[in-house]
Amino acid sequence: MPTSSPDSEPARSRAAPFRHVLPPTPGRPRPLFTIDGVRYEAVRELVRMQTGEVLMLARRIPERGAHLSGLCFVRRLANPSTTPRRTRLGGEIQLAFRLRHPAIAQVFHRKVHQDALHVVMEYVDGPSLETLVSASVARGQPVSESFALYVGAELAEALHHAHTLTDDAGKPLGIIHRDVNPRHIYVGMHGEVKLVNFGAAYSLIIGREESPSNLVRGDVAYASPEYLERQALTPRSDVFSLGVLLVELFTSKHLFDVQDVPRRPAGLRPLQVEILPSLPLTQMRVLLACFGPAEIEAAVGQLSPDVKHLLHMALRAEPEERFATAADLCDALRSALARRHPGYGRQEAADEVAQLLAEGRVRRDVVEFGEGGLFEEDPAEA
Repeated sequence: MPTSSPDSEPARSRAAPFRHVLPPTPGRPRPLFTIDGVRYEAVRELVRMQTGEVLMLARRIPERGAHLSGLCFVRRLANPSTTPRRTRLGGEIQLAFRLRHPAIAQVFHRKVHQDALHVVMEYVDGPSLETLVSASVARGQPVSESFALYVGAELAEALHHAHTLTDDAGKPLGIIHRDVNPRHIYVGMHGEVKLVNFGAAYSLIIGREESPSNLVRGDVAYASPEYLERQALTPRSDVFSLGVLLVELFTSKHLFDVQDVPRRPAGLRPLQVEILPSLPLTQMRVLLACFGPAEIEAAVGQLSPDVKHLLHMALRAEPEERFATAADLCDALRSALARRHPGYGRQEAADEVAQLLAEGRVRRDVVEFGEGGLFEEDPAEA
C-alpha cells in the first residue's frame, strides 16, 4: 500500500538557517536575546519540527530590577517564504496573545532574533501527552480512565474558551484550533494541563491572511471529516479532534488504522499538507469518508459504558450529531469523572505522571519518547 500520494506532499516553507553549533545544555546554554532587561538563554531543545520550528527550554535571567529568574519555553518559528505566509504568522501570534485560560500556555513576548521570529511562552514543568502515550505503550497499559477523563475535561474547557473569545467590541473571533494533538498538550508536575500551540488555528480576526483553500494545516491524523473535505469549520470540528485524542489516551491506540484502507475513490479534491502528518492524508480521507458508529465501537468497545457514550457523541461523522460545544463535552467528561472516580484531581494526575515517567525511564531504550531531557541516563548506570 502506498504511504504517500500527490495530495500528501507538504507545502514548503523556508526555515531560517541554523548555525552549526552543538545543542544547548544546562551546563552550556545558548544565549538568545534580551527583552525589557531580561536575558534569555536556551538550555535544551525539546522538539524540532519538519518545518524548521524548534521548541526550546530557556532560562530567563534579569539584568536588574524586580524581574524574577526562572524557566520558560521559547518557540523558534520557521521563517515563511512568502509575504502572505508572513502575514498569516503575524495573525497567529496576535491570536495567541488574546488567549487567557489556565489550561492554555500564555504567550508573553515575541522577538526577531537571527532573522527568525521567537515567541516566549509559559513554562510547563512536565511531559507532553505524546510522551505519556508512548510511555503507556511501552509498559503495555494505557493511562488510567480517571487520568484520561481529567485531561480531556481540562482541554475541552480550554477549547471552549477559545471558541467563545470575542474582540474588544464583543464580536466573536470564531477561533477553531484545527490541530488538537498530543504533541501540543503538556501535563505539569503539579497536574496542570496546558495546550501550548494555536499555530494552525482558524479565526475571523479582521485583516488576517487566511490559509490557501487547498492547504491542510496541522496533523491530519486528528482532523475532522469536514476539515479534510474543506467544509465549514465550527467548534464541533475541535470536539471531533479531541475525541480522537481521547481514544488514544483511553486505549494507547490511535483511532484510525491506515494499514488496510479501501481503494481510493475517484474525484478526491487535491489537497496539500503543511507538514508531513503522522498518518497519510489520502488514507485518512478514505477512512473518514466511510467512518461511522461501527468503527467507533470497534475502537472503544472495551471501555466503560459512560466513556463509550461520550466518545460516540464526540466522534460522529456528521458535525450536527456531535456535542454542540466543547463545554458540553467538558460537562460529560467531568460528570463521568465525578461519578466513576470521585475526588480525582490535580494531585492524582501529578502522581500518575510521575509514575509513568519513572516507568518510561526504565524503558527508554525500547521506545522513542521524542522529548529531550526527560529520560536521561542515570549516572550510576553510566
